[in-house]
Amino acid sequence: QVQLAESGGGLVQPGGSLRLSCVASGRMLSIDSMGWFRQAPGKEREFVALTRLRHTDTDYADSVKGRFTISRDNARNTVYLQMTSLKPEDTAVYYCAADLSPLQLRRNRASYRGQGTQVTVSS
Repeated sequence: QVQLAESGGGLVQPGGSLRLSCVASGRMLSIDSMGWFRQAPGKEREFVALTRLRHTDTDYADSVKGRFTISRDNARNTVYLQMTSLKPEDTAVYYCAADLSPLQLRRNRASYRGQGTQVTVSS
């Protein structure tokens, strides 16, 4: 089993920045990818970004490319999501996810998910 704990959400003005963190614990050898999803009220959960843990591959949703950056610190079992140029439509609960397969994670079929952290972009 792998446990995921997100932090870093909050209220930010449009155009502002925020950094989310996700710390993983447990059987780290059972995962090879970590990433982020988000879910806004009344909408389906959507993929945001992922990173491989033992390769340099990253992947982003078109809606966040050029604004969000995912990074990892393997020594701390932590993945970060740096969000810049935030827009009101980025408002959502952001969930950390992890899986052995990046494809499964990309398809919102990750084996492990965190509890989520709220990000609100509003003036």
